[in-house]
Amino acid sequence: MKARAGAGTGISSTSRQAGFTLLELLVALSVLGLVLIALNHGVRTGLGIWNVEAHQINRTKDLDATARLLRTMLTQIPVSAAASINAGSPPVAIAFAGKGDQLEFVGELPMGLGTASYADITLRLSGKRLVMAWSPHRHELTGPAPAPAVTEILNGVERLDLAYWGPPLPAASPTWLAAWDGPSLPNLLRVRLGFAAGDPRRWPDLIIAPRL
Repeated sequence: MKARAGAGTGISSTSRQAGFTLLELLVALSVLGLVLIALNHGVRTGLGIWNVEAHQINRTKDLDATARLLRTMLTQIPVSAAASINAGSPPVAIAFAGKGDQLEFVGELPMGLGTASYADITLRLSGKRLVMAWSPHRHELTGPAPAPAVTEILNGVERLDLAYWGPPLPAASPTWLAAWDGPSLPNLLRVRLGFAAGDPRRWPDLIIAPRL
């Protein structure tokens, strides 16, 4: 009977030794908690980097779209039919007048703005927005002109600086000018946009040849 009792006691002791102690469980839970904290930190860091890159891509896409829009409109300025007859003479636009912070011309609107004909277009700042004010071009004035529609091109713009490369006088050498009276087109047009301090967007000078 004693031998059986001893054997039974030995089996029970072995079973208890095969389990985990409270200290081991605490250590395992602590290690698991550290691993979860590290994973959470890594995921949050990755999401933060992804958000920053997404915002940067969106800002770049806005600037690229603005540059493409301006280049398309300003390289397709129509010239008057009378001027196109005189070969070798400078191209004369239907209307073109530029200042340092504003440009007025007759041209074609981007697709989707409601008119397939020429429009009287003004590029300027309105508050901190680069906008395009436009109305359908009328060959004859019959009544008051309609109020122009205003379409936003880019938001958050502090400065619009325009310059025109061409001769100030017919026999003079070309140079950058702060204004261009037209209606002849300048050789080149430079568009500079400035943003507020702290705005990460950067706009390299956009040089356009209106005579293309």
